[in-house]
Amino acid sequence: MDFRSAQRAILQLLGSVAPADRTALLQWMRTTRDFDEFIHDNTDIMLKNIADDLRNCLPLETMLSSEHLALQKVRFLSHSLSIVELKFIYHHVLPDLSGKVLVDVGSRLGTVLYGGYLYSSAIQLYGVELNGDFCQLQEMVIKKYQFSDRIKVLHADICTQGSLLQNADVIIMNNVFEYFLNEAQQVSAWEYISHNVRKKGSLLVTVPSLEDSLSGLQTNIELSLWVEEVPLNYEVYPQKDIDREALEQIHLYKIL
Repeated sequence: MDFRSAQRAILQLLGSVAPADRTALLQWMRTTRDFDEFIHDNTDIMLKNIADDLRNCLPLETMLSSEHLALQKVRFLSHSLSIVELKFIYHHVLPDLSGKVLVDVGSRLGTVLYGGYLYSSAIQLYGVELNGDFCQLQEMVIKKYQFSDRIKVLHADICTQGSLLQNADVIIMNNVFEYFLNEAQQVSAWEYISHNVRKKGSLLVTVPSLEDSLSGLQTNIELSLWVEEVPLNYEVYPQKDIDREALEQIHLYKIL
C-alpha cells in the first residue's frame, strides 16, 4: 500500500469510529508507544542527519573557541548524549511526558531537545544555553527540521531562569557545570537549582549523579531533603556493543 492509499484508509477508518469514541482514539494515537517499532528507525535516521549537520559546523573537538574554561580542562569531550542514551532516557527512564514541560539546562548542541521532540510527547521543550554560538547552532537545526512548535532555546544563564525551573515537570542536566564553571560558580549554580527546582513530584535527570556532581563542593544542599533517587534498570539493552558505563552515569530523581 502506498502513502496516498494508506492515508485514505486511515481517514476512512477514523470516519467510521463512533463520534463519542473518536476523541479518545485520537488522543491514544498521539500518546501511545504502540507505534514505536514503526517510527524508531526514522527518528534514529533523523537524529543521525542532525548529528551530521552539526559535525559539519563544528571543529573536530566538538568545542567552539568561545568555550575557554572547558578548552583549558579537556579537549576531546562532546558533552552530548548519544542516540542510545537519548532513547534510554526517553523510553526507559522517564514516564509518558504528554502535556509535560521539559527543561534542558545547558542545552549545548541541543541533542536532548531533539531527542525529546522525536522520542517523547512533551508539550514543550526548553533549552537554556549560555553560549551564543551554540544557541545559533540549535536554532539552525530547529528551523531546518521544523521543530519550533515544541522547542524553544533561551540564550541565558540558568541562574536567571527561576520561573522556568519552578514550573518545569522534567529537568535534564548533562555534565552541565563541571567543565564550564569554576568551583565558586558551580556552588552558586547548584544552590540556585536546588532552591528553584522544588515542584513536588517533578523529575530531575542528571549525568553524573547528584552525589558525584556535588562531591568536593562546599554547598548547603541536603539531598535527602530535596530529592529521592528512582532506581533504574540498566539491563534493557543486552547488546554487547552498548556502552553500559555511559548508561550507568544517568540518574533519575523525584523532587520531594
